[in-house]
Amino acid sequence: MPKVTRRQFGALGAMGAAGAVAACAPMDSGAEAEGGLVENTVTFDAPGGTFDGVFIHPAGGSHPAVILWPDIAGLRPAKVQMGRRLAEAGYAVLVANPYYRSVAGQQFEDFEDWRANDGWNRVTPWREANTPEAVQETARAVVAWLDAQDAVDSSRGIGNQGYCMTGSWTIYCAAAVPDRIKAAGSFHGGGLVGDSPMAPVNLLDDMADDAAALIAIARNDDAQAPTDKDALRAAAETAAADVEVEVYDGDHGWTVLDSPVYAEAEAERAWANLLEMYSETL
Repeated sequence: MPKVTRRQFGALGAMGAAGAVAACAPMDSGAEAEGGLVENTVTFDAPGGTFDGVFIHPAGGSHPAVILWPDIAGLRPAKVQMGRRLAEAGYAVLVANPYYRSVAGQQFEDFEDWRANDGWNRVTPWREANTPEAVQETARAVVAWLDAQDAVDSSRGIGNQGYCMTGSWTIYCAAAVPDRIKAAGSFHGGGLVGDSPMAPVNLLDDMADDAAALIAIARNDDAQAPTDKDALRAAAETAAADVEVEVYDGDHGWTVLDSPVYAEAEAERAWANLLEMYSETL
């Protein structure tokens, strides 16, 4: 991604209704957010440590749950803002700390902070703790916690969405808890295709028969691995799985509010497609 300063990021006008300022707003803890949302920092026991994240949901009633897995820069205000927007659409959203096995809470202010402060090397050992099997263990614990919350309608399916490194996690999770996780949204995800039995391309037939997946590929990722989309479509057809695979007109990171390549039009189209999948499956 091209380098962008915080001043340039703050000046970006292409953030739709969410707004650049809102995307960088601090993460609340134990607060009722604007628009009738309740937002709390939560922790609970999970394999490998204490899971933590931000749980956001409408103030009244029970709602389908969604797990939002952040990208490589982890739990931070931009991802929480995305979670708020999803909660405003009527979902109980858990914005997860993907590195809970190694560190707690927010580690970077935004994506530029990750870039400027040796983010890659800092997160590498945290990422390596999240093997496919470990992610599946986490998914089972998260689902159990969500189903115990009053704000969650446990009679309806759970969605999960991931970005960059966690795009593959959405398929791991749907395969790990098929009776509960009914939707997977992977945005510019990495590691989707491979020969390993645990490669997501080989797990599509482990999802529930009534589950769906949206695999949104960045144009530059497609240019580097042009056959991946074909492998995913072929695997979906073989598994008779409801999987939509599409290359979007945006570079890796185009859907993320604090990404230097955030592309509003394509991000909004991806968001609309995600909500359509959730409305049909959850």
